[in-house]
Amino acid sequence: MKQTDLFLYNNAPYHPGGNAIRRVLWYYVSILIFKSSLFPFYGIKNFILRLFGAKLGDMVEIKPCVNIKYPWHLTIGNEVWIGENVWIDCLVPVIIGNNVCISQGAVLLTGSHNYKKSSFDLITGSIVLEDGVWIGAGTIINKGITVGSHAILAAGSVATKNLDAYSIYQGNPAVKIRDREIE
Repeated sequence: MKQTDLFLYNNAPYHPGGNAIRRVLWYYVSILIFKSSLFPFYGIKNFILRLFGAKLGDMVEIKPCVNIKYPWHLTIGNEVWIGENVWIDCLVPVIIGNNVCISQGAVLLTGSHNYKKSSFDLITGSIVLEDGVWIGAGTIINKGITVGSHAILAAGSVATKNLDAYSIYQGNPAVKIRDREIE
């Protein structure tokens, strides 16, 4: 029976975008400004993200200790809240619509590995959070997932498939538990 051999891993087909200097500069800026709890200023964070190629709307609030992998793959709409300790692993595009709330400790994963290959190849897929979505605390959204307009992923849940609009999902894997009705 074949086994995983990480020595065979080859990341050459993947290119994160930007040049090496840009990636290194982002690494240090990210540590000092975004991953730190000492820098709570939204406006400056948004300015820096735009400098690094992110597309941001108005009134984006990014709390302390947020990890953003490659901002040049990030698009965020208007009136978006990103809570403490959120990890946006944007190896490929992550698109966040308007009026989206991503609660503390949520993880958006655009990458994984092909466990069927002995070389454990990288596999990626974009994530889309449509308008009005609420991503609960401590949730995980896996690669290639679209969360439909105004859907909710309840705290601690794991999205392994697309979530329908105006629906509430819960569990691991997340399943629809009811419709979302907004008064």
